Amino acid sequence: MVFSDEKSNPTEDARKSIQAEFDESGRALREVTLMLEQSQVEVTKLSQRNAAITAHLQQIQAQGGRVSVEELRMAYDSALDAQQRLFVMRGQLDKLKGDQANQKQYRTLLEKVMALLDKPVETGSGPSKSAAASIESIIQAQEAERQRLSRQMHDGPAQALSNFILQTEIAMRLMDVDNAQAREELNNLKASAMGTFQKVRNFIFELRPMMLDDLGLSPTIKRYADTFKEQTGLEVSVLVSGQERRLESYIEVMIFRALQELLGNAARHSQATSVKLSIEMGESSVKVAVDDNGKGFSAEALKLGNSLGLNLIRDRVEILGGTFDLSSTIGKGSRITLTLPAKSA
Repeated sequence: MVFSDEKSNPTEDARKSIQAEFDESGRALREVTLMLEQSQVEVTKLSQRNAAITAHLQQIQAQGGRVSVEELRMAYDSALDAQQRLFVMRGQLDKLKGDQANQKQYRTLLEKVMALLDKPVETGSGPSKSAAASIESIIQAQEAERQRLSRQMHDGPAQALSNFILQTEIAMRLMDVDNAQAREELNNLKASAMGTFQKVRNFIFELRPMMLDDLGLSPTIKRYADTFKEQTGLEVSVLVSGQERRLESYIEVMIFRALQELLGNAARHSQATSVKLSIEMGESSVKVAVDDNGKGFSAEALKLGNSLGLNLIRDRVEILGGTFDLSSTIGKGSRITLTLPAKSA
């Protein structure tokens, strides 16, 4: 019997796994880019059609009583249909833009991870233990986020769509029996659809707010804080000081994700009633502080051993050359501070 002396190389296995993920993200990026181009063409066509129908409707309105009621109704129906189609396609276009930006950001992250894996250390080749731990934290955090979104989509929009189908069937059956009751069912269906649409928009905002690309960090954080306050009832205040400006995209994304995680922790675990966010923009750095009045951390929790989210934030901050500080007192809340080198975009 022959035994092999070869042992599994965890670094090489991780390298192959991340390379496969990188290749798959490239395929997904090409696919979403193609869909984005096709959707852009469709939006252009719908915009032209909508403009033509609107002009035709204005001509009919100008003719006044010389146009039959049926012709006027058909013109209004065509205009409404064109506007609805254009609205839906523009929403899809915005979503595809967000997907494209997410894929690009994800590929950049994977490239950095592969660079860490390839970087030799003083005692030999391969990544250090801290680098390997950072990579593991990133992968675990990504999977945890995917699971969370999967649960939210299943419990929210997916369940609501099932209810829409049921409500539609009820309304259809009532149309020939009780028009008033059918109208009430349709009104309920409309209200449910509007609520679900808002939930989907919130999911999209959490995944990748377009404001972050268009307006930058400060307006996006203020908007997110307002939305978070409405959803949770937690009092959230935001103070921005210093040279308010656009930062490098990856810095803005990293800070936004960190604040998402810290606000979520405050709402889920700290029993806080208020949270204060402060962003201080200096000439060459940005300092972010999060203060809450919750129950605080124990000495063991301060080691960050059991918090995947806090570990990931700390690792990312340190990889980018910044500092992470957490201070807390039982019963008196906690304060988390991130300081990052930040050049203007």
